[in-house]
Formats: sequence, C-alpha cells, structure tokens
Amino acid sequence: MSDQRTTPAVLAVHDVRKAFGQQQVLRGVDLHVPAGAIVAVLGPSGCGKTTLLRLIAGFEQLDHGSITVAGRLAANCGAAGPTMSLPPERRRVGVVPQEGALFPHLDVAGNVGFGLRRGHGPDGRVAEVLALVGLAGFEKKRPSQLSGGQQQRVALARALAPKPSLVLLDEPFSSLDAAMRGQVREEVFEVLRAANATAILVTHDQQEALSVADQVAVLLAGRIAQVGEPTELYASPSSLEVATFVGEAVVLRGTAKGARVECALGSLPQRANGPVSGPVDVVVRPEQFAIVDTDADNHELLTGTVVARSYFGHDGIVRVSLPSGTVITCRTPAGTLPARGDKVSARVMSPVVAFAATE
Repeated sequence: MSDQRTTPAVLAVHDVRKAFGQQQVLRGVDLHVPAGAIVAVLGPSGCGKTTLLRLIAGFEQLDHGSITVAGRLAANCGAAGPTMSLPPERRRVGVVPQEGALFPHLDVAGNVGFGLRRGHGPDGRVAEVLALVGLAGFEKKRPSQLSGGQQQRVALARALAPKPSLVLLDEPFSSLDAAMRGQVREEVFEVLRAANATAILVTHDQQEALSVADQVAVLLAGRIAQVGEPTELYASPSSLEVATFVGEAVVLRGTAKGARVECALGSLPQRANGPVSGPVDVVVRPEQFAIVDTDADNHELLTGTVVARSYFGHDGIVRVSLPSGTVITCRTPAGTLPARGDKVSARVMSPVVAFAATE
C-alpha cells in the first residue's frame, strides 16, 4: 500500500501528544485520512483512542503537535505552548458519541437540526438527512419512542446535517446488544458511504474494525503501531504486538534459517519478508491449521488431544494439546468439529510470519 501522505488528506494529525497529569496518553501520533475513506482507530481500552478523537473534535487541547482538517489548521502546539486552536463549532467535524446522546426533550427533527444555523434551510436539510438514514417520517417522534438502532441513525443524521468535512464515531455501537449491533453497524456505514463521507471510527472491537474500515490504524501504548488495509494488517503485521492484538494467534519461539523457521511445530516456511536467521517469534493464525486424516502418512502432521472447542454455527475453534505441551488453536468447518478428548492430527498449511526475537 502506498504511503498515506501521498494522497491529499481530509485529516492530518502530526506528532500529537497529550498527557493528563503525570499520565502520558498519546506519545506522538501521526495519522492521515484521505477524502472519502473510513478509517478505524483500533486499540485496547485506555490506549488513548477517545482522547485522540476528542483532540480532533476540539473538546481537548493539544500538548504538542498539529491537527489539520480539510486543509485548514485546526490546532497547533509547539514547545512554547499552544499557538492556535479552533473551537469545536468551527472545525467542520461531526461527532457521533457513544449511545447517541440525543436530547430527550427534542423530537427527531429538533435533534437533527440542532446544529444548523437559522436561515440556511434547516427544515429541508433535516428532511434530506433523515431520508438518507432511512428515517423519513420520523420527524415528530421523541428519542424515547425509538429503538436503539433508530437512535443511532438519528445521531448520525445530526452529525451529517451541517455537511462536515469529517465524521467521528466514538464506539457508537457499544450499548447495543450483539444481535442488533451488526445490523445497525452495517446500516450506519452504508449511509456514510452513500454520503461519500470521510469518517473515523474509534473502537476496541477487532471484528468491527476489520469488517467496515478501508484502513485500520492500530493504537498501542499511545502510538500508532501500524496503519493499513484490513487484509494487510491481519496477514502482514508489522510487529509481534500488532500480530497478537489483531486476531487470534499461536506464538512460538523458534529459529529462522533462510526461508524456513524451526519451532515446536517443526520446520515451517516463513513469509519472504521475515528474518533470514537467528531467534524469532513465530505467529500462526488458527485458519492456517487444518485438521487432517490421522491415518495419513505425513511426517509434518501434529498429533494431539482436543482440550477445548467453541462452536460458532458456520465454523468452530478447537484447541489441541501436543505431546510437547504446546497448545495450538485450529479453525475448522462446523461439520468436522471434533469433540473434547478426541485425538486429532493437524498441519500448518501456509507460510508463517516471524519476527526477530527481542529477548
């Protein structure tokens, strides 16, 4: 993937730092978001995701760095302190907060039109964005009369109404139950794409980030560890930390020898960009294992006992304990899911990712 900075950015975050007292939350964040892109900022709780969003929106002040929105400097802070910071209402940034945060005393039209200036056709714009989010005819309803999914769509309509350059979504689906979350998420991102909106989604949900975003920025310990397309991030992580945070993985210590690595699973092919020699940490994804016929005459087979299994309907996960004590995680079709206690054989089906060992 090409460098983000070769494409004109609707959002440019440069060397942003933020601390609260003695706690350094952001430690030099750089992020470029191209026009029309949906970027997910993915990270664990407490890594600084929401703080970054609040700095972009103007709800918090920078300690250092700069933020540019649609080519206009929104905030700048150097060693001598802040030189400028636009107030939130002048940044042309729409925000969809957690749980929607609708005004209970206003109807849907009042909520959506809240940020529109009088004399600029607010009624027409309200009707336009409500139609866009599939809620035409809901103008007079109160938030208490809406489902959780409908409330989120009203919050999105309110964010889109002033025609912002950038939409920020702060874990907007976290309050919804699992059955509704996927449907509402799909609806919201269909609307954003239909509006050709540029958006940032802040989330700790890996499945959410990988399934809806054009690019994912992994935020770990206050820094962007990697930015890339979901497939790139999952298949070619830049570090062991990214590899183990994004998706499930079995990690083993081994030794790289040219195009192969030696580890508890035997001699495995490694991806071409891996270390050529020396101690490594080997990463194997569950879908890289295949449960195979135990009668097969193949020295590469790994035979062990199923110690746990999880059934998901379409497929499942089994954990297999090998005689060495190593436990591997295998993803397998639901129809061939072995039972706990079964003896099974598996093999690694594709090249593995390896990183030079740090210890």
